[in-house]
Amino acid sequence: MAECPECGEPLDERSSACPSCGASLVGRTEEFGPVVADQATASGGPVSTEGPVLVVRKGPQPGERFYLDRPRVTVGRDPQSDIFLNDMTVSRTHAVLELDGVSLTVRDAGSLNGTYVNGVICDSAVLADGDVVQIGTFQMVFFGGKEA
Repeated sequence: MAECPECGEPLDERSSACPSCGASLVGRTEEFGPVVADQATASGGPVSTEGPVLVVRKGPQPGERFYLDRPRVTVGRDPQSDIFLNDMTVSRTHAVLELDGVSLTVRDAGSLNGTYVNGVICDSAVLADGDVVQIGTFQMVFFGGKEA
C-alpha cells in the first residue's frame, strides 16, 4: 500500500490528495529502489547476439550493450568516441578495440586509470567469451556472438 510522502499515512492508490494532511499527490514522480546488476543482463540469463558485444555489468549504465561492428572502435570520455563512457574515471581517449575477423583485442590508449581484463591491468589483451573488461567504473562483459 502506498504512503503519503508528506505525513506517511496510508493512501488509496487512486487518490489525488492525502486524506490526512491534504498534500497533493498529482504529478508526483514514482520512486523505485535501485537495481543491482550482478549479472551481465538484468534477467541474469544468456545474452543472444549476432556479433561481438560488450554488455555493461557494473557502472553508471548497467545493461547497456555496445555492439562491436567495425574493425576499430574507440572507447573514452570524449563524446566523439565510438563508445562514449561519460564518467570522470574514464580518460578522454581510454582504449581501442580492434577486431580482425577472428579475434578482438583491447588496447589501453595511455589512460590514467588503466584498462583491466578479468581484474588484471593490461596494455593489450585478446578477449574471449565471458571476459570482463573494466574501464574506469564500468565493468563490461564481452560476448563473441550467438548465445554466450
